[in-house]
Amino acid sequence: MQTLISMTVEKIIAGLRYSRNTVLMVTYQQLMLPLIKALVNLGGSGSVDEIYEAVIKLEKFDEKTLAVLHNSEKSSQTEIGYRLAWVRTYLKKAGYLENSSRGVWALTEKAKKSKTIDIKKIVTDGKKTNPEKPAIDPEGSAEQPDETLDWREQLHQLLTNEISPASFERLTQRLLRESGFIHVEVTGRTGDGGIDGKGIARINGLMSFHIAFQCKKYKGSVRASEIRDFRGATIGKADRGLFITTGNFTKAAIDEATRDGAAPIDLVDGNQLADKLKGLALGIKTELVEKVSIDPDWFINL
Repeated sequence: MQTLISMTVEKIIAGLRYSRNTVLMVTYQQLMLPLIKALVNLGGSGSVDEIYEAVIKLEKFDEKTLAVLHNSEKSSQTEIGYRLAWVRTYLKKAGYLENSSRGVWALTEKAKKSKTIDIKKIVTDGKKTNPEKPAIDPEGSAEQPDETLDWREQLHQLLTNEISPASFERLTQRLLRESGFIHVEVTGRTGDGGIDGKGIARINGLMSFHIAFQCKKYKGSVRASEIRDFRGATIGKADRGLFITTGNFTKAAIDEATRDGAAPIDLVDGNQLADKLKGLALGIKTELVEKVSIDPDWFINL
């Protein structure tokens, strides 16, 4: 593991440069070593969200960069998040990363023992993995990274463009009830300072606390000012706040939600919302396909 920590990450072009209003985005190749270093710092494994936070902290990406979405019409994924997904795909194909069914990514033994990583070879080999398809090219190909699923895009389109705000509030109400909350009410039309609803969260049947929630159908990013306004509305009305959006949160918004000395606000972005709906089977069905294979040696050796 120590060999990875000592990698010459300085050779990777970190950060972004701006020309007037144009954002020049860091390439996926430039994110490979930072991602590996982020996993090292996380102890060798981490969730997608943990890796994302660790990389942007290492590379010191600013708000303007992190606010760029890959395709706001299809999902709430940021461009940096999209390119990191490609990085994970390439590194997995090269044998440096592995991932579990629960979405946790980890360094392999090959990665831990490697003193250097040939990024050019990883990219070249990755493009050869399936010659019948167009070359894997995060900078313009229509292909998707392995972990990107079309159902997320379909759900994002449905939630942001097709259902009404009232329906989204009822969806949030159902989601919280299915997650164990009780006395969940939608109050969005009462003009209660940005609070769309309230409920009571119970922990192991022994403790409970009142929550106020806000649910917003966004295609973009929720800003820090919106978190501050929501927190102000919850004072004296709830123990905690919960902000749910189909979009995502800027880094400043995330920092504001966990700011020292202020009441914490729990955040659920579009990807987390999709995972929760899928896990609870709320409007999303998962079909498992049975795969049958024959082991000839088993029969021959009878």
